[in-house]
Amino acid sequence: MRIFFSFLIVFAAPLWAAQRTTLSLDGQWDIADSIDGERAPASYTHKAPVPGLAHSAMPGFKDVDEFESRQLIQNRVDRGLAPRSALVTNAGVSRQERNWFWYRRRFDVAAVRGVANLRIAKAQFGAVVWVNGKKAGEHLPCFTAAIFDVSYKLRQGENEIVVRVGAHPGVLPASVSAGTDFEKNRWTPGIYDSVSLELSDNPAIETIQVAPSRDLKSITVQTRLRNHSAQAVAFALAQTVHEWKSNAVAARAPAMRIRLAAGEERTVTQRIPIPAAKLWTPEQPNLYVLETGTGGDTASTRFGMREFHFETATKRAYLNGRPYFLRGSNITLHRFFEDPKSGVLPWDQKWVRKLLVEIPKQMHWNAFRFCIGPVPDKWLEIADEAGLLIQNEYFVWTGRGWHGAENQVRFDAAEMIGEYGEWMRDNWNHPSVAIWDADNETFDPMFGEKIIPAVRGLDLSNRPWENSYNPPAGADDPVEDHPYEFYDMSKPDGPEFSMTTFEKPNGKAPGAPSGHALILNEYGWLWLNRDGSPTELTKDLYPRLLPANATAEDRLALNAYLLAGITEFWRAYRQYAAVLHFVYLMSSDPLGYTADHFRDVEKLELEPHFRDYMSQAFAPLGVYLSFWQAKLAAGKHTFQVMLVNDEYDPAAGNVTVSLQSASGGEVARAQAPFEVGALGQTTLYIDLEVPNTPGDFLLEAKADAGKGQPTLSRRRVAIAAAEK
Repeated sequence: MRIFFSFLIVFAAPLWAAQRTTLSLDGQWDIADSIDGERAPASYTHKAPVPGLAHSAMPGFKDVDEFESRQLIQNRVDRGLAPRSALVTNAGVSRQERNWFWYRRRFDVAAVRGVANLRIAKAQFGAVVWVNGKKAGEHLPCFTAAIFDVSYKLRQGENEIVVRVGAHPGVLPASVSAGTDFEKNRWTPGIYDSVSLELSDNPAIETIQVAPSRDLKSITVQTRLRNHSAQAVAFALAQTVHEWKSNAVAARAPAMRIRLAAGEERTVTQRIPIPAAKLWTPEQPNLYVLETGTGGDTASTRFGMREFHFETATKRAYLNGRPYFLRGSNITLHRFFEDPKSGVLPWDQKWVRKLLVEIPKQMHWNAFRFCIGPVPDKWLEIADEAGLLIQNEYFVWTGRGWHGAENQVRFDAAEMIGEYGEWMRDNWNHPSVAIWDADNETFDPMFGEKIIPAVRGLDLSNRPWENSYNPPAGADDPVEDHPYEFYDMSKPDGPEFSMTTFEKPNGKAPGAPSGHALILNEYGWLWLNRDGSPTELTKDLYPRLLPANATAEDRLALNAYLLAGITEFWRAYRQYAAVLHFVYLMSSDPLGYTADHFRDVEKLELEPHFRDYMSQAFAPLGVYLSFWQAKLAAGKHTFQVMLVNDEYDPAAGNVTVSLQSASGGEVARAQAPFEVGALGQTTLYIDLEVPNTPGDFLLEAKADAGKGQPTLSRRRVAIAAAEK
């Protein structure tokens, strides 16, 4: 036995003779629906894309997605749109004559091997699988990968897989989370992430986690191994590291001799030094690949050398040991799923890369919150390559329990701990995933007292956790804030909100004051549909902001103008470690409560006013003109201009304050030099002589550091005629 073991060590492990084979099962699948979930349909007369959603089936299914969730009904009752008798305590009310969708795919296997794992990256609502007529198992969580051992169910040649998913959340057990959202009008079933079959020999690699050390000089690798066979196996576990786009070895772990008994599963932890590692940042998203081999199986795991945390003492975020300011927006993909134009766009790589790479760079964004619902794995792979920091939020939003305690959602702690553990397993090797976000606008002590403590240690990178409106679960965990400046004014009898509030030092305090670092990831309350019409939440607001004859163009212009000013203010006073606007991608729907800022979502063309104003508001060299008066009198005025620098190099140049006429001509100008240190801020006071020229003007502060891209802060003003 010793001689055989040495043979494996010397030859089998380094050469990795038995490579893993991965078969993609993505593509067009047969699909059918049913009321009964016990028997598969006799025939399949529709086709649907995988990954994708059932609403993209051809021919289409009637009333697909039609489901009113418990939270949506509560919201409608609260807003007077439905009677209290409409309230339910179950998942909700289905408006379709089906409970299940059945997916079928036939595929060929050239050779059956000792180990076969079927991976359905994400499916909702729940997944039950049959392979060649034999049940392989079920996986009910909707937001994590379903992995089935199908080692003894495959045959050489043609095989058949059938996957049954729920047509709506109501088919799931009450303990399983299907997502909670008070503003989601439709719920879309389908296999919405990739499906693959992994074939290998024993011993198999089950999971791998790669965690960079805090000093970024080494990685900890945790490998879970399994011997599926009925005999013991002895082998050498080999681990090497190379840069993503280079085969040159950057680091190697000493081969580890391991013996697994029949059916044994074991987790092995190793530390691998990586001297002079190239760090991952949004500006330089360097990536590495860990190659793992057992002699029977291989796996490639991509990762980045980066460390991210918050510190309560400074209320700042830190990337690779240095303070780092997050700027960006939100993506609510599961709400976009209900948009009539969503179709197959979320699985079109060209579309997703424009969404996550091209446009964010133009907008000066380095971060996103993936809000109330996960994204396909490919999105996070692209985020890794693009250099985005992601606040990754689980699909939980419960509020305080509207309409009495009997309507409060009660989660099953054990179920949620299991779901969160799988969610972390699926995502912990992505350098883009910087923050685990347990929930959105939720008041439930169970998350901080039971769920987060139970799963936190699974992440060897020790990422921070954000726990919404509950107390932070860790000493240096951040707290989210949603101040929503125009919320009260959106009610017909609510008090006015004036932007002049922002002229005062720290004129508006955070809505969630805390000694911890704060993340601002929702603000404004100014949503408009893509056609410029108000949403359900702003239909009473815009008549108070604009004249009755205001056009859609007027509303879109005001929306961008106000959002930019609010963004400038919150950045200028540095009360937040992250400023993330809400929302970049969303559905646009006459029944919708919120909406995004695309003029054409299929072409990913942003609304021009939004692109113009918000790209300036998020520039690394931020400018805030602290002036919001509607009228200016002729004469000398002193204007306060605040500057922030989010970069590690100091900035210097000139600030120009000017008045621009409606025709674009300049009628007054003053200039002053500025210097602002790395990650610093400064305030200038600039005198401007305002001419006695009545009319409407644009007051502009422009900071030019000589890099060809000056930053603008703009205010609408009217110069009043001088009294005679």
